[in-house]
Amino acid sequence: MEKKAETLTAAKRAAGYRAAEMVEEGMVVGLGTGSTVYFTIERLSERVRDGLRIAAIPTSFQTALRAKEAHIPLTTLDDNPVIDIAIDGADEVDPKLRLIKGRGAAHLREKCVAAAAKHFVVVVDEQKMVKKLGVAAVPVEVLPFAITPVLGQLSGLGCVPIVREAVKKDGPVITDNGNFVVDCRFREIKNPEKLEAVLASIPGIIESGLFCGFTKKTTVIIGGLKKVKIISSADIVA
Repeated sequence: MEKKAETLTAAKRAAGYRAAEMVEEGMVVGLGTGSTVYFTIERLSERVRDGLRIAAIPTSFQTALRAKEAHIPLTTLDDNPVIDIAIDGADEVDPKLRLIKGRGAAHLREKCVAAAAKHFVVVVDEQKMVKKLGVAAVPVEVLPFAITPVLGQLSGLGCVPIVREAVKKDGPVITDNGNFVVDCRFREIKNPEKLEAVLASIPGIIESGLFCGFTKKTTVIIGGLKKVKIISSADIVA
């Protein structure tokens, strides 16, 4: 088990470091939330110490803390509504580069940053690559005021919706935006784009963890035991 964990960590580090090398002088960089992106922050910190000048937009309080500790200058979407590159992780990536995200409960801000970015880089280990989305639950961020009717409508879509419970705290997870997270398990996701649109249309749902609209500007960096593999939209077979 210890050897497996070390291998997984090495794969994440390889992907995270490779993404950091894509950042160029003067760029505004969106920084996602998660263990693989933290290796990107680690490598960017080294490059900043060596003289690289960048500004980063963190997608969560946790990422902001890590970036500050790494002495990476921070900025905001208000000051930089267009971002050069966004680097983030994923829970699942399918062959068309569609994603499920949100295990870290930061998918609302992550989607805002991805939408603002010219180039969206997704860093994952090999086990995150799937033939079809849906093994992982689809997280949705929900306004607490509307939680009961939203749960009813989610059940009507054929999923099992579960309000995510916090760890070391009684009650639900509260996002950085003050909302709840509901993890939705579907038997099958036949059309991820359609499901993303349906979820977005439900009053009270602020955002889902389905990322289907960024495939044309997405590059996926897959960390492996022996090498790093890179896939972009040009590699997708329709």
